[in-house]
Amino acid sequence: MQQSFFQEAGLPPGVLNVVSGDGPSAGAALASHMDVDKIAFTGSTETGKIILELAAKSNLKQVTLELGGKSPFIVCEDAEVDKAVELAHFALFFNQGQCCCAGSRTYVHERVYDEFVEKAKARALTRVVGDPFRKGVEQGPQISSEQFEKVLGYIKSGVESSATLECGGQRFGSRGYFIQPTVFSNVQDDMLIAQDEIFGPVQSILKFKNIDEVIRRANTSRYGLAAGIFTKNIDTANTLSRALRVGTVWINCFDVFDAAIPFGGYKMSGIGREKGIYSLNNYLQVKAVVTPLKNPAWL
Repeated sequence: MQQSFFQEAGLPPGVLNVVSGDGPSAGAALASHMDVDKIAFTGSTETGKIILELAAKSNLKQVTLELGGKSPFIVCEDAEVDKAVELAHFALFFNQGQCCCAGSRTYVHERVYDEFVEKAKARALTRVVGDPFRKGVEQGPQISSEQFEKVLGYIKSGVESSATLECGGQRFGSRGYFIQPTVFSNVQDDMLIAQDEIFGPVQSILKFKNIDEVIRRANTSRYGLAAGIFTKNIDTANTLSRALRVGTVWINCFDVFDAAIPFGGYKMSGIGREKGIYSLNNYLQVKAVVTPLKNPAWL
């Protein structure tokens, strides 16, 4: 059905081919096949590593990977707290937290930290959880039972590591894979909830003192997909955007995309870029052709 729609739109037959299956079967076959010259994958870092290994063992096919993230959202001391809370809330809780570039490490300057935490908690408590097809619902279920249990496991880890559970932390309702919007404060960089990609509705709020400190701490992550900055100061915004080792930096906004803006990560968040000419370059190869202007002597 999908192929017929593309053909109706003018795509020649055979250009698009849909192969259904899971990773160990269809995915592994494509990644290791000698006649496949290019693989693009979006998903977890763990699966990305497997794909890269299979490609290397076959025909050294070109691979682009858009993988996991643990993106910092940095709230500076001059921030309008109410606006910062709302944007940080969106950056983390969008799509039940199941977003590779989610702002899942919320760094807040110590001057506004306490106010931010209280308002972030209040905002999370008003978030409407339920059937995503119903009007007014902001948050639906996690994608699977496996992910549901994984997120609850991270919440348990946060409690056990002495982070402060401000709200949430439990299953929502008695059916389905719904999780209460969860906010942790007093989170430290060495806690699992500050290091691992939770991929769920769990906001971790960390305190910082100055720009140099937050740059160092934000860059210690093994991921580098994206970052958010909330400030009124253009010098602060420029300093942070240049220093953060991530593929995308959003200033006073988050999750803003355009077909021409490159998207992809540093470090374990991936290889290559999507969108526009940056994406097309991944599917092209450079060829050099050399010919003499005169007949050489040996001809």
